[in-house]
Amino acid sequence: MAVSIPTNSNADPQGGSGKDVAPFQEEMIWKALKTVRDPEIPVDIVNLGLVYEASASEIEGGRRINVRMSLTAPGCSMSDVIKAEVERKMAALPEVKQVHVEIVFDPPWNAGMMSEGAKLQLGFDSDYGAAKPGPASSGPFKVIR
Repeated sequence: MAVSIPTNSNADPQGGSGKDVAPFQEEMIWKALKTVRDPEIPVDIVNLGLVYEASASEIEGGRRINVRMSLTAPGCSMSDVIKAEVERKMAALPEVKQVHVEIVFDPPWNAGMMSEGAKLQLGFDSDYGAAKPGPASSGPFKVIR
């Protein structure tokens, strides 16, 4: 269900006064999403790999933003806070009249979805969360246990 959110055509998703707002561009969506952080993890939701899709479409009188995203866990206690912040930041973009944020768990999020920078920021190795090679990809050797 799309949410019609009162928008401020002079709003700035970064929190500034936004008096000289540029016309809408798709890159604005991703730039604004990178300002949304999971309150429990000091990394933005884009670099955490939580945003699966974000796009804009034209509607009568403006634009509609659609965001399809996940959370680090289905029972995330901050889900309402994160979703509300995404809706607020998207609504603050110029020309936006509707925002639809869909929380999904398919595919389920995993640590391998994080950007290299996020892994480094959180102190993980760059291959943290990567799929482990299976028996078929382990080379010419057979593992015997």
